[in-house]
Amino acid sequence: MQRKTDLSDNLLRLDRLAPSGYGLGLHIRNGTPYILRQTYDPEWSAKYIEMGYAIVDPIVFWGVNNEGSIRWSSLEHPDPHNVFAQAATYGAKYGVAISVGPISSRTIGGVSRSDREYTDGEIQQVLDVISLIHFHTKPPESLTAAQGAALQMVAKGFRYAEAAAQLGISESALKARLRSARDRLSARTTSEALQRAQENRLI
Repeated sequence: MQRKTDLSDNLLRLDRLAPSGYGLGLHIRNGTPYILRQTYDPEWSAKYIEMGYAIVDPIVFWGVNNEGSIRWSSLEHPDPHNVFAQAATYGAKYGVAISVGPISSRTIGGVSRSDREYTDGEIQQVLDVISLIHFHTKPPESLTAAQGAALQMVAKGFRYAEAAAQLGISESALKARLRSARDRLSARTTSEALQRAQENRLI
């Protein structure tokens, strides 16, 4: 439970440090993030995804090859699709790129604001917070048998009462197992937990 609380607290801290939003790909493996969070303007987030900008974003290029932090204005990577200029029109005018963790499970992100450059102190705060979020969202190597069985029942489409009966437990016990699985997978919902478990071959 402490792990979930720490994660929630650090996400709130990141919200405050990124008044114009942030994008965070946590524990990227084989080109796919374990968790993807975006709080940029919804229109910009939708356009970014629709246009496939992740494969041409200077932040991503820098993050793959570096660890640490850097102001967007200091990035020297080419931006032929004008990702930064487009982001600025949605309020993300100034920002910082962050990259933490080993290349086999790296977290890459960007935080933004509309009014001014980030100070050195703020950049350190952002780096510290994202490092903590990276730590608290480390993908588990496995689920307990009880967690896996509960998620399997959901995957098969059983209602909670039916799933509990199939497993020979009470409905409240089933819900407790699903809650435990959500916590272990850093998921907000059971469907999100199920997706992560399936994508990471944990069930």
